[in-house]
Amino acid sequence: MKIGIDDIGLYVPEHFFPLHELAVRHDIDPNKYLVGIGQEFMAVPAPDEDIVSMAANATQPLLTDELRASISTVILATESGIDQSKSAGLFVHRMLGLKADCRVIEFKQACYGATAGLQMACALVRQRPNEKILLIASDIARYKQDSEGECTQGAGAIAMIIAKDPRILEIHPHQGKYSLDVMDFWRPNFASTAFVDGKLSIDIYMESLKHSWQNYRNDGGLALTDLSYLCFHQPFTKMAKKAFSVFETLEPVAAAALGESSYADSQIYGKAIGNCYTASLYIALLSLLENNAQDLSGKNIGLFSYGSGSVGEFFSGTVVKGYAKHSRKRFHANMLERRTQLEHAQYADWFYGDKHSDAETYQTPRISSASYRFAGTEGYRRLYEENTQQALRVA
Repeated sequence: MKIGIDDIGLYVPEHFFPLHELAVRHDIDPNKYLVGIGQEFMAVPAPDEDIVSMAANATQPLLTDELRASISTVILATESGIDQSKSAGLFVHRMLGLKADCRVIEFKQACYGATAGLQMACALVRQRPNEKILLIASDIARYKQDSEGECTQGAGAIAMIIAKDPRILEIHPHQGKYSLDVMDFWRPNFASTAFVDGKLSIDIYMESLKHSWQNYRNDGGLALTDLSYLCFHQPFTKMAKKAFSVFETLEPVAAAALGESSYADSQIYGKAIGNCYTASLYIALLSLLENNAQDLSGKNIGLFSYGSGSVGEFFSGTVVKGYAKHSRKRFHANMLERRTQLEHAQYADWFYGDKHSDAETYQTPRISSASYRFAGTEGYRRLYEENTQQALRVA
């Protein structure tokens, strides 16, 4: 049975802040951001956007009445959780009008969570082939202001439908996994931003890729010569180049044949959006599918997922013939093109000036024009609503 990604959609906030201006604020050469880490812009959520509203907005274009009836499970992967107990996916489940006989769960393991969700979704479809799984990765990457991590911030969500006979990407059964307890990145309960040991995190990422690849090959996975493209988790897009160097060391001949073109197109969306934690690998995959000029039908793609702390996994898939017919490339391109640039003061206020995080009751200003928005809280209960001024970008 062929199982994999049947549909995929992206949502990015309507505002951004340019990295060259952040570099000026940090009093460093802008090329350290633009070239050194490969980032141009960071997506910035408005006060009435969060991981739930982004998740709903990423999913909404995918839904039909027939699909609603066939979704048996909602898996929401995030490391930007809004509640220590309740799954953020339950808010999405209600907002999108999904049926009640449906399980809803939240996955967390840093940036790796969506891949754990993908593997579970494939297993569920294999067990019950007539059902479909809604898998969502939604995150806001946030670091302390003026820290080294600030330049890698971003926000966005990816929604995927996992089903039999997929129309986009067939997922192969072979898996290469590697877990290691290490404190390269963490966020204690009291903290609103993460702590990170940047050098250690890159070192562990590379070590994890090496072991995951070897484990994948031992599990019967494809040789590097059988892969046409590679997608890596990208906390910043230059990380793809660093990751590729692992293959240049392990298998130099095969890596030379692949070259930079095997991952270059996967970096395009990430440069304009920034880090989206659980969504980053799948934004890279979508970027490859929508920006590569070739017909990728029948091509094998290798994917590496990494979540600090740490868990890594290498897996692969085959692009399904006719995948381009189901592309939302124009919609996604318009979404990115129509964003509004923020002044530094506005960006800083939205990212760091949250005055209501502990408020029992408050209302958010109506800024987002997307289909769904975060409306505030009432008695510490989070409120979401359809957007009455819904001037959502059109395809």
